[in-house]
Amino acid sequence: MAVTAEQVKQLREKTGAGMLDCKKALAQTDGDMEKAIEFLREQGLASAAKKAGRIAAEGVVEAYIHAGGRIGVLVEVNCETDFVAKTEEFRALCRDIAMHIAASRPEYLRREDIPEDVVARETEIFRQQTLNEGKPEHIVDKIVAGKVDKFLREQCLLDQPFVKDPSMTVGTLVASKIGKIGENISIRRFARYEMGEGLERKADDFVAEVMAQVKK
Repeated sequence: MAVTAEQVKQLREKTGAGMLDCKKALAQTDGDMEKAIEFLREQGLASAAKKAGRIAAEGVVEAYIHAGGRIGVLVEVNCETDFVAKTEEFRALCRDIAMHIAASRPEYLRREDIPEDVVARETEIFRQQTLNEGKPEHIVDKIVAGKVDKFLREQCLLDQPFVKDPSMTVGTLVASKIGKIGENISIRRFARYEMGEGLERKADDFVAEVMAQVKK
């Protein structure tokens, strides 16, 4: 059955989970609110949302260098205690996030970080593309909204499908770890460097190389 915006809103108010996670939970449970709540709890997302407001000032700065030194990533991931920061599970999460950034090239951490003028420019480009394709006027706005949403998901780290398991986003991955570890965890910032980036040179498929290493 189709999931309505009102259902998503209600589930979010009940659990505090993210909008996309609520929508997915409702879709998985055919709109059954109680089953959707159970689904989120099983995934650790409902409890994760409740911990999201707690201060996370510990953590690590994880570095990932792709074989040959062609791609480098630095990412700061925070947690609440130094004890958790030293655990293998937290460190493994940080390594996975750094490797994901190397492979997927996010430009921003979250949607709120994208400047309004960037969103406005892309929206106008998508609108012109849609009009040039001869789409009926009454569906142009809906098509453009879909394209803008896809653009935002591709640009933002937390919205990107996780490279090791595309069935979940990076945001969902972090939320599941919050539920499992029991502390608030947040990605604060990251930087990605690629050898020769911005220079005119022969294009190599670095993403494919990183993905190949991820699957080893």
